[in-house]
Amino acid sequence: MRLGRITRAFACLLAAAALLAGCGSSDSTDTSGASPENLPAPARSEFPATEGRSLLEVLEDAGPSEFVVSPAGTVYYEGKNRFPFGVFERDRSQVADAEVALYIAPVPEVNPKAEKEGAKGADARADIKALEEPATGPFPAQVESLLTQSAFRAQTTSNDPDAASVVYATEIEFPTNGEWRIAAVFKEGDELSATLLPSVIVGSVKRVPRVGEKAPLIHTPTREDVGGELSELTTRIPPDTQNEVDYADAYGREPIILLFATPQFCQSRVCGPVVDVAEQVKELYGEKSAFIHMEIFEDNEPPDVNEQVKAFHLPTEPWLFAIEKDGMVAEVLQGAFGVDALTRAVEKVSE
Repeated sequence: MRLGRITRAFACLLAAAALLAGCGSSDSTDTSGASPENLPAPARSEFPATEGRSLLEVLEDAGPSEFVVSPAGTVYYEGKNRFPFGVFERDRSQVADAEVALYIAPVPEVNPKAEKEGAKGADARADIKALEEPATGPFPAQVESLLTQSAFRAQTTSNDPDAASVVYATEIEFPTNGEWRIAAVFKEGDELSATLLPSVIVGSVKRVPRVGEKAPLIHTPTREDVGGELSELTTRIPPDTQNEVDYADAYGREPIILLFATPQFCQSRVCGPVVDVAEQVKELYGEKSAFIHMEIFEDNEPPDVNEQVKAFHLPTEPWLFAIEKDGMVAEVLQGAFGVDALTRAVEKVSE
């Protein structure tokens, strides 16, 4: 009975997270009040140690949280992964300064006998079983501000009341491929609260270029291709300056910072801010690397994605690839990122 009551309570919070996540993580943001800042990750010692306890026991010790967590990525691999996410109040306003850590547990595979009893029932039992599996964690998250200097902030961002202002990010090491259940534990003073996130399937997407792999060779449109009418290349207002060179011309000759994002149509409301972030970082590193912003849709009109997105096999957006002079991928940023995270990625290929 206790398991059922607890599971139902956290299932309600999980359903709320799914509503916020929507198709591609439709985060909404309240950007009123003080500007968000970068905040370092809390110490692991600030959060409960697992000590062999199950994910359910971690949740029980903390109690249900009023916060909702929306993951900002979908592609994860066995080993270490940057895991970005948003934190929201129940009214969908963004929380910019929470102290939070993630915990994970594997979802056991459903055996053939259980499958015969019905997929829905089998999935539910596997989900409950995951809560009883030993948890791994905590993985404390830092807060990355998505704001830029005013000179690099587009109208597309500043006029969008739902534009994201921060992203939370932590590094999770998944020991194996498969489905993993994730919980978030919040610390507010001496109080702990927790909520469930949608599970992730590690290793399910295999064709997105990874660090250490060769990046695909593609062509990207340039200012010259459109007679200087940059508004034909980007949905950002005003147009960004990251279309001066064709990716194919830079490939194998100089480092490339390739950003896939559509400020106007991005459901997660982080694409406008990350293009602004890239504009600011380009000011410092534009002479050392080719900065290329690639929109998502053909002729900038949904729903058909363009051939460049297909060549990189991207299931979501935004994505950023820092590519070495020899065409090897040196860094990948899935989802939102701030100036510091992008600067570190650029420095890897610009030295």
